[in-house]
Amino acid sequence: MAEIKTTYMGLELNSPVIVGACGLTDNADKIKKIETEGAGAVVFKSLFEEQINLESIELQEQLSAYDYRNAEMGTLFPKIEHAGPEEHLNKLRKAKESVSIPVIGSLNAVFKETWIEYAELISETGIDALELNFYHIPKNVTKESSTIIEEQMELLYRIKNKIKIPVCVKLSPYYTNSLRVIDKMDKVGVNSFVMFNRQFQPDIDIDSEKLVQHYNLSNTDDFKLPLRITGWMYGKVNADLCGNTGIYTAKETIKLILAGAKAVEVVSTLYKNGIGQIGLINRDIKKWMDDKGYENLDDFRGKLAMESVKDPFAYKRAQYVDILMRENEILGKHNLL
Repeated sequence: MAEIKTTYMGLELNSPVIVGACGLTDNADKIKKIETEGAGAVVFKSLFEEQINLESIELQEQLSAYDYRNAEMGTLFPKIEHAGPEEHLNKLRKAKESVSIPVIGSLNAVFKETWIEYAELISETGIDALELNFYHIPKNVTKESSTIIEEQMELLYRIKNKIKIPVCVKLSPYYTNSLRVIDKMDKVGVNSFVMFNRQFQPDIDIDSEKLVQHYNLSNTDDFKLPLRITGWMYGKVNADLCGNTGIYTAKETIKLILAGAKAVEVVSTLYKNGIGQIGLINRDIKKWMDDKGYENLDDFRGKLAMESVKDPFAYKRAQYVDILMRENEILGKHNLL
């Protein structure tokens, strides 16, 4: 029987399937079910700086509401459900204590000091690693792209020197040169790169003529971008590589491992197919490996990375040019002509 155990950021995983940060990972009970289904690890739902600020404002409002009460009041203490991010940190502690699989924290901040302060607070909950969500939503036409990267590099350096647990960076796909950014961050000592996060995208309802928000689920073809970058960077960085977005079945998972990934993160497939999809992915990986005669994941990891394939243009523009030159042949093969 094929063995699908793997190591990721030095952590032992029983499966390469990690459940990414989402509403399915926001408390201990849900994470226990995810563990039962066979996930290798879980990323606890992200702590957002907006959440920290909002809860702090709510706390202050509830406290100040009692400023002018009289001595005959029933209690001096307001009912406070949220005390800043402490509720999130408590949930994180309970989640870690409730399961044996690795629990990875997730942080999504805005300001430098918040990144550093809460990276340290989260790391002190006992979790196994911390995932930093690095991306930039353009909102200032005067800000140079190099400045954005320099700010992220400084943050990464300071966080790495502040906390002792492994750090992974969940990257945006919109850097001018993702390869260069990965290379620079790798030199700072990042333990893993997760490719890629899905950014908020607004939509418009043309009937009501209003902006609307949808849950931004991935599509199955979305795995091809992380596949390309994984295949390109495998063997060129010390950090582990993890695929994310568009990974629905064992097929996409196997493809990412062939390109060099140590693990994959899944979310959208669980929303669409249920958490039982984790076990199905694991079983299908094992079946494929048995059929191919592979005993463990390392037997085929990186087999189709750029450094391993004979075609030097497999991950480059020449492949795209070749497709255009054979357009009629390809369309005919798929009965599209």
